Amino acid sequence: MTERQGPRTAQEAFWAGEFGTDYTRRNSGDQRVASNLRLFSLALRGAGAITSCLELGANIGANLQALRLLYPGLTAKAVEINPDAAQALGALIGPENVRVESILDYDPREQFDLVLVKGVLIHIEPGSLSLVYDRMYRASRRFILLVEYYNPTPVTVPYHGHADRLFKRDFAGELLDRYADLALCDYGFVYRRDPAFPQDDVTWFLLEK
Repeated sequence: MTERQGPRTAQEAFWAGEFGTDYTRRNSGDQRVASNLRLFSLALRGAGAITSCLELGANIGANLQALRLLYPGLTAKAVEINPDAAQALGALIGPENVRVESILDYDPREQFDLVLVKGVLIHIEPGSLSLVYDRMYRASRRFILLVEYYNPTPVTVPYHGHADRLFKRDFAGELLDRYADLALCDYGFVYRRDPAFPQDDVTWFLLEK
């Protein structure tokens, strides 16, 4: 497990600390893995073989756990800022595959078939998004999968009683505008009241180089 520089923004410090650890305790379990497996099977249905994946902001690895069920033998690596979550993540994918650092400090040195961000961009300070987009783009060999809250225009939403911790916008549209060789492959929405495989009212976008 590689540890680097700590949080660079107030938002990152928020997730690196106690709130991020509490989030990990609240958001785990078999139902989450099952719902993720259903989501990824839909989002990646036309992608063909996926042999490697990088997840930015992977928490304890529930997303990667589902992807490894969908793609047995998947090589998985991750960046996670919360040290408690990163320890659990390392037990899942191997500590050598986990970088405990800010996404803003992550320097991609290799490319992956798939770069995944799920419920992460909404918590990035808006002024730092361009840096995150750059890391996602550079790390992707072919696909980028975003699973976030969507809004056509940027808005800030109170989050568990905290201000400036959740930002909705058209993340996929901004990536498409920023990189001319990215194309939209597919997109969809998953409702929190889905009777079998709920998600937290998220919209997913699959982009391809």
